[in-house]
Amino acid sequence: ISVYLEPEQFIADSFESEPQQQVLWLTQTMKAEIRQVFGKDYPGLRIRYWQSGARTAWILEEIGKVKPITTGFVVENHTVQQMRVLIYRESHGWEVRYPFFTDQFQGLELSSKNRLNKKIDGISGATLSVNALTRLSKLALFLHQQVNS
Repeated sequence: ISVYLEPEQFIADSFESEPQQQVLWLTQTMKAEIRQVFGKDYPGLRIRYWQSGARTAWILEEIGKVKPITTGFVVENHTVQQMRVLIYRESHGWEVRYPFFTDQFQGLELSSKNRLNKKIDGISGATLSVNALTRLSKLALFLHQQVNS
């Protein structure tokens, strides 16, 4: 396990003053919508997030090959401001944590058809991790829309 940034520190760094943690309950309707955006079910009954004004922060997990990748997203005005790999548990594909890869996520938006407005360039040997993080970015944007509609 490689912890690159503690989730608490990511949240603290994402806001001028840290907002209260909030909870988004996943109703059956929302779970069905998430399945369309994310490509599969997202585990759990709720997702925790932080919000200050139009800015939200999300800490989400997705399996790369066999183990979860913990990722932090900051979304403001329906655009990804920042994406950071916080905790990486796989033996391969850890290159996805570097800025040359994560910087591609800045400015991402979700189209009306739940597609990203830019293509994410992959990393040879890290395809599953790249795909996982791309799916998570769509999910973060979708969840942001849910709490800001």
